[in-house]
Amino acid sequence: MAVLLFKLSNVPDDEAQEVRELLDAQGLDYYETTAGRWRLGVDAIWLSNNEDAEMASQLLYNYQQERLNKARQEQADLQARGLAPRFVDKLASQPGKVLLSGLGILAILALGLIPVLWLLFYRH
Repeated sequence: MAVLLFKLSNVPDDEAQEVRELLDAQGLDYYETTAGRWRLGVDAIWLSNNEDAEMASQLLYNYQQERLNKARQEQADLQARGLAPRFVDKLASQPGKVLLSGLGILAILALGLIPVLWLLFYRH
């Protein structure tokens, strides 16, 4: 029976390719599935052999920890050099998107507070 190893939904192409290369380097037998036209399936990498599941999971865990550490180091380097993106930079480059996001947040908060305010002020 096949074992789900890695879902590919919202995974960058470079990460998916590195996972494939990692599995190939270890000689693990795997296959990929797609969600299909109607998105009823799952985009994923599956192991063909149950016996390989523990080793593949450990390899994937180690790979993801390395990728996380690399991303954190890159972010720290950008911050140290003063090149990390800031909210002000986002506001300057995309003011409409920031404004609409803020309005959306306020709308959700308002909808959530309406019942509370109604109970506080209009309860008879």
